Amino acid sequence: MKKIILLLALAFSAFLAQAQNAVTLKAGDTAPDFKLKNVDNKEVSFGTFKDAKGYIVVFTCNTCPYAVGYEQRIIDLDKKFRPQGYPVIAINPNDPEASTADTFAKMQELAKEKKYPFPYLFDAGQKITDQYGAKRTPHIFIVSKTSKGNVVEYVGAIDNDPEGNNPQKTKYAEEVIASLKSGQKPAVTQTKEIGCTVKRKAKA
Repeated sequence: MKKIILLLALAFSAFLAQAQNAVTLKAGDTAPDFKLKNVDNKEVSFGTFKDAKGYIVVFTCNTCPYAVGYEQRIIDLDKKFRPQGYPVIAINPNDPEASTADTFAKMQELAKEKKYPFPYLFDAGQKITDQYGAKRTPHIFIVSKTSKGNVVEYVGAIDNDPEGNNPQKTKYAEEVIASLKSGQKPAVTQTKEIGCTVKRKAKA
């Protein structure tokens, strides 16, 4: 009987953990730090960017058509805002067993081919993906570095133009950072993320 109760308790704990992992961070939440391997084999964390005012954390991957479509826009975000104190940190949330084109070696190939100016990090075990509650690729989290720690300011899409053909697009990420730089809170703190679902290996 004790063994059955123990098994039930463990199963319930696992269920709670999964439920918590399913919750996406929102504006005002603390942004969890991390130490993940970059494609250059060096570990990267928030602390890597000592002079940063904040961070543009993007969960993206090699394979999703949306991620591919946003690739140049992510590069442009880093080129524009890293000198202003808001570097891009890209994290691949896909399990490489579930998406074989998202292995670390394939990430290295892509980063080299596209000359990524930002780190592209491998999230072994999808731990950081779960802590942030990233659901799709790409899924963006804009973070401020404050006296109280790293705080999420915006979660969602980079803009409202996944097809990349609307010159009148609303550039959510750029508008958020413009607000933060002016010392104001963003008018929009959450939008619907646009992209492919995070790939996970089937449970045994």
